[in-house]
Amino acid sequence: MIFGRQKKIDKETVAGKIIVALDVDAEEDAYNLVRHLSPPLGYFKVGLRLYMSCGQRIIYGLKNMGVRVFLDLKFHDIPNTVASTAEVVTRMGGDMFNIHLSGGRDMVRSTVDRVRETAEISRVPVPKVLGVTVLSSFNESMLRGDCGVDRHLEQHVLKLALLGEESGLDGVVASPREASNIRKNCEEGFLIVAAGVRPLWAPTHDQLRVLTPRQTLEAGANYLVIGRPIIEHDSPRDAMEKILAEIAR
Repeated sequence: MIFGRQKKIDKETVAGKIIVALDVDAEEDAYNLVRHLSPPLGYFKVGLRLYMSCGQRIIYGLKNMGVRVFLDLKFHDIPNTVASTAEVVTRMGGDMFNIHLSGGRDMVRSTVDRVRETAEISRVPVPKVLGVTVLSSFNESMLRGDCGVDRHLEQHVLKLALLGEESGLDGVVASPREASNIRKNCEEGFLIVAAGVRPLWAPTHDQLRVLTPRQTLEAGANYLVIGRPIIEHDSPRDAMEKILAEIAR
């Protein structure tokens, strides 16, 4: 991969690949993190915790700060419900959001079609729509024992990724461990957003399928979602600099 061949990695290029998970309760805490990290970082993730605390205003607030927003709410319902919800997200101006691929082909296609129609009618940019494969907190035994999936985890992730690609998604969310296999089997432009990325110096917490930031980029991921190693550090700015330096080494 390109990152493995380069002698020097451009800091700005790598910074553009990091999405910081704003997993906090308070709106002002989220804004403070953005102020500390941007620039060079410019992509931030709003998950269930922050969205339930602040609602839609957090999306508008972050966009007004000039950063991009990944709305990570993992929609999973009947096709019409998810498509209708995606319509709202599109009008809100989110840059990226995700849905669960386990919702099936009809749900995925309905969502993709509705997003494009809404963007055209509302004259707003088309957000990137990603499919969630298997959460990075899962392992093989949990997938088989708890979910009854009679398929190896990596095979199951790839099957879901291919379903997403065939159904018109822009990419998938997967653990770093599956990034290489997805990249080998999907088109080059198909995005891989890796969750469960951990620097060498950070604990893995509840993430079971992890790689370092550099390993994840070398495996073919386009974006790295990193939360706790940055936002729970005594100095989020220092943590970000350590991660960028680790990738460069």
